[in-house]
Amino acid sequence: MKKSIRHAMLAVGIIAGSLSAGAQAAFPADKPVTMVVPFAAGGPTDKVAREIALAMGKTLKQQVIVDNSPGAGGTIAAKKVMNAPKDGYTVLIHHIGMSTAPGLYKNLGYDPMTDFEHLGMVADVPMVMVANKDLPAKNLTELLAYIKANGTKVNYANAGIGSASHLCGLLFMSAIQQDMTTVPYKGTAPALTDLMGGQVQLMCDQTTNLAGQLKAGSVKPYGATTMQRIAAFKDIPTMHEQGLKNFEVNVWHGVYAPKGTPKDATDKISAALQAGINDAGYKAKMAELGANIPNAKNASPAGHKAHLKAQIDLWTPIIKKAGVYAD
Repeated sequence: MKKSIRHAMLAVGIIAGSLSAGAQAAFPADKPVTMVVPFAAGGPTDKVAREIALAMGKTLKQQVIVDNSPGAGGTIAAKKVMNAPKDGYTVLIHHIGMSTAPGLYKNLGYDPMTDFEHLGMVADVPMVMVANKDLPAKNLTELLAYIKANGTKVNYANAGIGSASHLCGLLFMSAIQQDMTTVPYKGTAPALTDLMGGQVQLMCDQTTNLAGQLKAGSVKPYGATTMQRIAAFKDIPTMHEQGLKNFEVNVWHGVYAPKGTPKDATDKISAALQAGINDAGYKAKMAELGANIPNAKNASPAGHKAHLKAQIDLWTPIIKKAGVYAD
């Protein structure tokens, strides 16, 4: 009798193990994947997230649902995903902020390099240095001379501490070795309003935020922060070609899973990501936003991880030297 019970229990264990292996192999057939976005609906990162989620769903043959969890510069969403079940059904999409958080936050609560599986990059959104249209400088050379002559009398606007526009300004001041007066705002819209009104002189922001003003001529562009000219704004020269060598700031976006997520799941998500960035519909949407598609290297897990490390190494000393910290 005891022998029969033991055999029955072994049989149940084998069946359960088989079911478990089958469930893992079937990922993600039984429920949708949730993609957590660190910012509010309607913003640049949300727009990228919704497009890549749609494209990835085609390969996964399962819906990818976008979950907006804004707050604290993206750290709330990152922690949410870090602590999510390690089953592949919860992923994070985050931008350049994943690389600047270690320098901005004294008690971050996670390590972007070791607490996540890096699945690949999905978009690069370029930036443009713009000014009030009445600023006398006609090009970057004249702008640099104007900044040197006026120093901290020049007001540089940004969308808030830790924002992409803030980071671009820090890198710019470091590159030209000249301080300006930084004026932080609560978002891009009020900063742009004051820029056009003449209360501040300079700002650097994403093409997704500046496209309307650039097309309307309501701001004066001085240079793109890319190595090649932006396809949607080919008349704007790059900072690099104008003499500010290797000046590059892209608001890149990558996808992450909690550390320890099974390789079967991460491999499938990464494959869907790489197929997604090559989807014709996704490419068309990114072009509308003025965004670029990452190269094959950066779209891979290894390339994504290496890029993140390089960006952390770039931004951390710049942020610390500036003495800037976020709450």
